[in-house]
Amino acid sequence: MEWSDVRIFLAIARAGTLGAAARALDLSHPTIGRRLRALEQATGHALFQRTADGFVLTDEGHAVIALAEQMEEGALAMERRLAGQAQNLQGTLRISSADWFGAYVLPPIVADYAKAYPHVDVEILTGTRLFSLAQREADIAFRIVPFDAPDVVQRRLTRLVYGAYVALGSPEPTYGDGTGFRLITHDTSTGQFPDIAWLTESFPNAKLVLRSNNRNVQGRMCREGIGIAVLPRVVGDQMAGLRRLDLPSEPPGRDIWMGYHRDMRRLQRLRAFISTVTDHLTRTPLQP
Repeated sequence: MEWSDVRIFLAIARAGTLGAAARALDLSHPTIGRRLRALEQATGHALFQRTADGFVLTDEGHAVIALAEQMEEGALAMERRLAGQAQNLQGTLRISSADWFGAYVLPPIVADYAKAYPHVDVEILTGTRLFSLAQREADIAFRIVPFDAPDVVQRRLTRLVYGAYVALGSPEPTYGDGTGFRLITHDTSTGQFPDIAWLTESFPNAKLVLRSNNRNVQGRMCREGIGIAVLPRVVGDQMAGLRRLDLPSEPPGRDIWMGYHRDMRRLQRLRAFISTVTDHLTRTPLQP
């Protein structure tokens, strides 16, 4: 049994349709269907039940999926180990981060890196999804919470400082009150945000008007005068049209964590990027 066929089996099991599996693997829809039929013929079992809603594992498929995932982990471990031994500064470096970090922190760092290592292609993956380091969806990730995977090498990179902002020309809200003002907050369904709790406690009589899981969107809405927003200062201080409030209490800060899979620790283009990040934040820290 070939690993490439097992990979297709896992993609269909996870995606539920041939089309979604094809997109995930960057293969054509007919190729996925043909390879699945060949795999089922080779094993002598139907691995999926075809339904109106998509492909559902049969009992036989359920019986082997754990083995297929073990095979996947072995293949990925081999790929990571070999990639980690690569000594040439070329290829692709995939970076995962939150949207604001990719928009406001990474640009000057990547500019320095691209100038020093022009043969490395950089991909920046942003959003709320946590890209997998084990599956090499990303080579390095930046997060505001520590990594919980045992094979991730991580370290606290820097302290992130927040501020409360209103649009230029807006009146000064009363700290501890907030009557007549509105609040722009973060979508807290994905976790706890101490800065958002601080905002609602600091202006208890302000009306909640808007939520967004994107700090850039929050800042732009704030700039339009929609409400008070708490933003990382690296975002708010760079966004034209905003004024940071001078308050008796400041929003609580967060740590920024940097992590990569331990099998990638010898990858020279990754080591060079980590060095670039460290040097840049030493010269230009996120803390004001």
